Amino acid sequence: GGVVEVGAHWIHGPSRGNPVFQLAAEYGLLGEKELSEENQLVETGGHVGLPSVSYASSGARVSLQLVAEMATLFYGLIDQTREFLHAAETPVPSVGEYLKKEIGQHVTGWTEDEETRKLKLAVLNSFFNLECCVSGTHSMDLVALAPFGEYTVLPGLDCTFSKGYQGLTNCMMASLPEDTVVFEKPVKTIHWNGSFQEAAFPGETFPVSVECEDGDRFPVHHVIVTVPLGFLKERLDTFFDPPLPAEKAEAIRKIGFGTNNKIFLEFEEPFWEPDCQLIQLVWDDSSPLEDAAPALQDAWFRKLIGFVVLPAFASVHVLCGFIAGLESEFMETLSDEEVLLCLTQVLRRMTGNPQLPAPKSVLRSRWHSAPYTRGSYSYVAVGSTGGDLDLLAQPLPADGASAQLQILFAGEATHRTFYSTTHGALLSGWREADRLLSLWAPQVQQPRPRL
Repeated sequence: GGVVEVGAHWIHGPSRGNPVFQLAAEYGLLGEKELSEENQLVETGGHVGLPSVSYASSGARVSLQLVAEMATLFYGLIDQTREFLHAAETPVPSVGEYLKKEIGQHVTGWTEDEETRKLKLAVLNSFFNLECCVSGTHSMDLVALAPFGEYTVLPGLDCTFSKGYQGLTNCMMASLPEDTVVFEKPVKTIHWNGSFQEAAFPGETFPVSVECEDGDRFPVHHVIVTVPLGFLKERLDTFFDPPLPAEKAEAIRKIGFGTNNKIFLEFEEPFWEPDCQLIQLVWDDSSPLEDAAPALQDAWFRKLIGFVVLPAFASVHVLCGFIAGLESEFMETLSDEEVLLCLTQVLRRMTGNPQLPAPKSVLRSRWHSAPYTRGSYSYVAVGSTGGDLDLLAQPLPADGASAQLQILFAGEATHRTFYSTTHGALLSGWREADRLLSLWAPQVQQPRPRL
């Protein structure tokens, strides 16, 4: 059977500098194409490839030449944002405002008829929605302009695991002694800067005690916290005892964390062409230059960027839609039936085929509702900087007066240049493991690549 990824989907930048790619290659989890030198050298600039087909809400197809022209404009402007990386000040606070300002100037030079100009803006709006998915944000107006260019794109054509990302974690965990990992054991509070005893170690005191929801406690020397930033934001006041220092708590509040969800639709027969890889949806009456925000219940589906065509297996045909932001969070509150009905209507309208068969099933992620994630991944929000990610990564306590390295922090939101990625998460975990190794066994050299 086939696998669909409800969580992480791609290895972004699968090349020698990417530890996720390197591990996947070592474990034999990738195919020849993914491992090819040619694949590793592709420079995408971190931008999503062009759609195979673009449908407009009028029921007509959008010219792929027009789509390509707007993609060149949009991604050219995205690349221009790097100019502000070390600037003393920026013309506007956010990436969204900068893009809109620049697009507004381009529009004045467009010489086509009114209908074509409107269609160009509608296509650009679709790219804005796509960029919201990439950044894991509700709006690009929330993403800070100055630090935006700090995010580092690795070379390589993004690829997937044919049998799922879990194959990688399974291989990594296989080397651990049995019973090392405890599942379904949610942690309630991390008590630190204390003096805790453990019957199994008479006479020894531990500075940290991990208290679980079921009442069990684990006294330890160190704990590495890798929970998603969304969870930290929600539990900031109760998860740590004593509370985190003010500046770390402030960094947690300031860094952005949004929602990007997937909606899988399974079809009896594909309505798309055999070589189709990406279906773009364009709403004719939309424009990034207009701030109209219709009620979520009436228009949530307009934030959907379209669908990635998943590799067919057996006689199963699946599309994977992506949707970010508040619309995505609203979608989580609907029933499967409501989502299926709504998207069937959208696809019938877009393809101009009122008889298009409905999908036979729907499956979706609900990352905002999930209690231990409360969203998808981080971005550097207006009002924050890359320094806030570094601050989040700093271990506690910060002073040298008490036992060092009691609480360490890892996870994608603690990596200044690879936030929002699995390779950022992996590298941050290695970073904290090395921090502990250097404390306990400074003479041990780790023969692992470092980025």
